Amino acid sequence: MMIKKIIWVFALISLLVSCKAKKAVAESAAEEDLAASKVIQQHYALPSDFKTINIRANAKYRDDKQSQSVSADIRIKKDQVIWVNVKFIGIPMAKALITPTEVQYFEKINGTYFKGDFQLLSNWLGTDLDFKKLQNLFLGKAIDDLTKAKYIAQIQDNLYKLSEKKQEDIEKEFYFEAANFLVKKETILQKSKNRALTVEYPSHSKTGSLFLPNEIAIAAQQDEIINIDLTYKNVTFDEDLNFPFSIPNGYERVTINN
Repeated sequence: MMIKKIIWVFALISLLVSCKAKKAVAESAAEEDLAASKVIQQHYALPSDFKTINIRANAKYRDDKQSQSVSADIRIKKDQVIWVNVKFIGIPMAKALITPTEVQYFEKINGTYFKGDFQLLSNWLGTDLDFKKLQNLFLGKAIDDLTKAKYIAQIQDNLYKLSEKKQEDIEKEFYFEAANFLVKKETILQKSKNRALTVEYPSHSKTGSLFLPNEIAIAAQQDEIINIDLTYKNVTFDEDLNFPFSIPNGYERVTINN
């Protein structure tokens, strides 16, 4: 069950903790008021030109009953494929393949697999989710397309905070540092169903012109609280990657309850 939850928070959104080898980029405190449109413009001005990214990461999973550390290989072909291979003590335990139209995973402990679309993930999280949003989460960009809604800007805790104006059942907030307008935190709350998602990026590193998070801390709540702390240990760009995935014979297809 724990492996299934890890793969789902990886495959639905995903991930990790403490990085020793990377130098964090300098950040600045927000000191002057800026319009929301200016913060959004600066965030989307960050370079994002790449073909592929290959990430080796460590992850720590925690829920109300257990804690477990695993490692993960994450490969991204921009706007086309996200591939995740989860290992425990170096032994492959589960694998996910995510495209704009489909989510698949299998896990070895129980010999089960899943195939479905992003609608299930959206229902599970309580907010619309698609391939682009999941890719943005791994890249440290705002999950939502910030140009599609209206926001109120203010300074809070030395960060630029954007709050969505139209807050009905779902409330969304995004926090940015002032040097490069990198996302530091984003929260999505659906009070009627007691669902909440918080994603934090404690630090970032820069390779060439590209910024990536060193760490990602995710807290997802629906009935129980699941925490996944992710650390990127090694990242390479624009390699020729493959994305091997095939569901083993004899595995049982499962469904995930919302």
